[in-house]
Amino acid sequence: MSGDASTDTTAAHRPAPGRFAPYVTRPVGRTDPARVPRQRDRAESARVQLLVAVGTDKHPFERLLRWLEEWHVEAADQVGLTVQHGHSRPPAVPGAVPFLGHEALQTAMAGADLVVCHGGPATILEARRHGHLPIVVPRNPTLGEHVDDHQQLFARRLGAAGMVVLCESREQLWEALAAGLADPTRYAVATDAAAQDAQLAAVTRVGQIVDELVAAASRRRPGWRPWTRSARGAERDR
Repeated sequence: MSGDASTDTTAAHRPAPGRFAPYVTRPVGRTDPARVPRQRDRAESARVQLLVAVGTDKHPFERLLRWLEEWHVEAADQVGLTVQHGHSRPPAVPGAVPFLGHEALQTAMAGADLVVCHGGPATILEARRHGHLPIVVPRNPTLGEHVDDHQQLFARRLGAAGMVVLCESREQLWEALAAGLADPTRYAVATDAAAQDAQLAAVTRVGQIVDELVAAASRRRPGWRPWTRSARGAERDR
């Protein structure tokens, strides 16, 4: 399902109260010695810790943040948030910051149970290195979220390979988050060195393929502009 065609915000699509199961144990299987859990008080430890990162691209990513705001209305009591919103307007949720430095991002990923991010290769790889199967919402250039469609191409390749949870609609994102709140361990991956090397090689190769596809598309369409004001207006009205 494409995110471009599924942006209705009517109540019919809102998650039902109580849909999200509480989480009371930490994920298992993450044995990376560099991962040091941060200290939490009792109330916070009962919540699933969710990191949302949109990267540093100058284009706003309002669509993802709006979906997050709507979802958080029902899930607020079950989730603790850190939201790196970049150049987008600050979302109406707790834990929102414009940017995180490299060390702060590593700390946030190490302390998270779930990671939602844009389709940036570096962010995806960092999430996997910390033992996460990232929930990825790629930026859409037709909505003014990026200059081209390389994030969509990249994320779709990784999604097909099982290396990310690809979400291109609000419903897909909410379903992934509901599953993650019910059992965060389903979004955990191995963090051993051999697996990381294999991941890096795979991601690098996929990135090369995507770069070639984008370059070929640009040559076929001289002066191509991937988004228009009318497209952005249509998305904003949905």
